[in-house]
Amino acid sequence: MIRRRRIIRARTLKHKIMHYAGITLGCLIASSSINLFLVPSHLLTGGVTGVAIIFYYLADLPIGIQTLVYNVPLLLAAWKLMGKKYTIDIVIGTVLFSLCLDATRFLNGYLPVDDLMLAAIFGGVFNGIGYGIVFRVDGSTGGFDIIGAIVKKYYSLHMGGVIFGANCLIMLVAAFLFGVAPAMFTLISMFINATVTDRVIAGFNSRKAVLIVSEKAEEIAEEIIVELGRGVTFLHGQGAFTHRERDVIFVAVKLTQVAKVKRIANEVDSNAFMIIMSANEVMGRGFSKPASRPVSMVIHEPGNRIEYK
Repeated sequence: MIRRRRIIRARTLKHKIMHYAGITLGCLIASSSINLFLVPSHLLTGGVTGVAIIFYYLADLPIGIQTLVYNVPLLLAAWKLMGKKYTIDIVIGTVLFSLCLDATRFLNGYLPVDDLMLAAIFGGVFNGIGYGIVFRVDGSTGGFDIIGAIVKKYYSLHMGGVIFGANCLIMLVAAFLFGVAPAMFTLISMFINATVTDRVIAGFNSRKAVLIVSEKAEEIAEEIIVELGRGVTFLHGQGAFTHRERDVIFVAVKLTQVAKVKRIANEVDSNAFMIIMSANEVMGRGFSKPASRPVSMVIHEPGNRIEYK
């Protein structure tokens, strides 16, 4: 029992270290991107940081300190409405992000690209990488995320829509103060930011999920196992018109293996019906975990079911 408790404590400690290390790394990347690409090009970003950048352009106020100050009432609201547990991590993320923003301010003196489009693209990409790392370890940098979470909880509105609407207001103000062009390039950067963030959160191990309906399902499954080394699952299916029962093959494969699956299915049964779908993330043996042993096949009665080990 004592040994088990030690193992649990060690795992918990490791999880916390990875959690806060991820938040710190993500905040550092995002803040560096803002100071290196966006600020020198007079562009903005979304959320509370975008508001802070506006006042930085107008009055040269430090972006990090502003971000922290503007987050205080939001954090107090989160503490009251969302609870202590929800708020503590956000406080840590907000403080780290604010510190990183001012710590990387020296990057304002560099201008790696002098083209607004390139600045918007690179700023959006690295911002997305930074925020994606933070969100992937279940962290947050505060700001409009707090508003979105509160509105979602009490008014059942979509969190993304609330944040997008608030960012649109910032862009309208920016267009009025600095012109339409910077606001438009900022929107491009924000779109890229959101896209890259989603990709980092979901992971880069996108795969394809294939469904195959065939009278020769077992033969196709065996060929896939032998040739590709992938585990295959049989799903129970029934035709709505014929009411005939049949096995539906379900298999997750790498993108480079899709053509081989199609070839195998067509060679075994030219009338096979296939659906190929994108899978944002596939976890398990053979994908995110190494296979501990080769895939093997066992056929047993009744019904000639196939099991894979």
